[in-house]
Amino acid sequence: MFSIKRGQSSSIIPGFGLSIGITLTMLSLLVLIPLLSVLLTLSGTTFEVFWKTVTDTQIIATYKVTFSCALAASLVNLIFGIMLAWVLVRYEFPCKRILDGLIELPFALPTAVAGITLTTLYSDKGWIGSLFDKIGVKISYTTTGITIAMIFIGIPFIVRCIQPVLEKLDRQYEEAAFVLGASRPRTFFKVILPEIVPAALSGFGLAFARCIGEYGSVVFIAGNIPYKTQITPLIIMNKLEQFNYAAATSVALVMIIFAFVILFLINSLQSWISRIARG
Repeated sequence: MFSIKRGQSSSIIPGFGLSIGITLTMLSLLVLIPLLSVLLTLSGTTFEVFWKTVTDTQIIATYKVTFSCALAASLVNLIFGIMLAWVLVRYEFPCKRILDGLIELPFALPTAVAGITLTTLYSDKGWIGSLFDKIGVKISYTTTGITIAMIFIGIPFIVRCIQPVLEKLDRQYEEAAFVLGASRPRTFFKVILPEIVPAALSGFGLAFARCIGEYGSVVFIAGNIPYKTQITPLIIMNKLEQFNYAAATSVALVMIIFAFVILFLINSLQSWISRIARG
């Protein structure tokens, strides 16, 4: 038998010191240092100038458009993501593997290509947009078009978060609920839903964060009409093109804070739900 000498530290992960060093180095290079560079860029900017920039009426309008569309798209993705993950896990049908692979298409597809494709489809002369145009509904260059583009880029996050949980869920609990007389809806809401809520919240948070920061897929279909369909990432790009780095960084900092707060609240909600589930 193997024994550990007195004074010798044991570690589950071999080479823990080296591993944690590499991890912290990569985290610093990829996350912490870029975030700190945002603050360094603003070091020569007074708070008055910063506040005036981020509270400009046109920029506030972009906040409203970006966050409202991202929230709507994430809620739609939450509902249909659960349904899609359920179908992929619980049913067998032709071309199932193809459909499962298509879920990840928004990950692999260049965002500019996605934006151009969606604009072509949903424009007044597009295959789908022309049908809605006949009944007086305009999709491209409206917040509806922006929401559709965000749904397209956000759906994989929720499906891929929920799918593994459903695959590992023991069906004996469902069978026990049926034996005890529970209906299918009651079984879903009392047995299955509590298990997938944490994963669904993670997917929702990731999808929402991706939506508020998306540029390429949204900018074409948005139309970029000031105070109506202009998104915040476009404002940041415009400021950079004008070499106004302080203004661009100011708006970017606001977006970073919003994203961090959203993810923090979702993680806190997950922890609270987990504590309740453990009793």
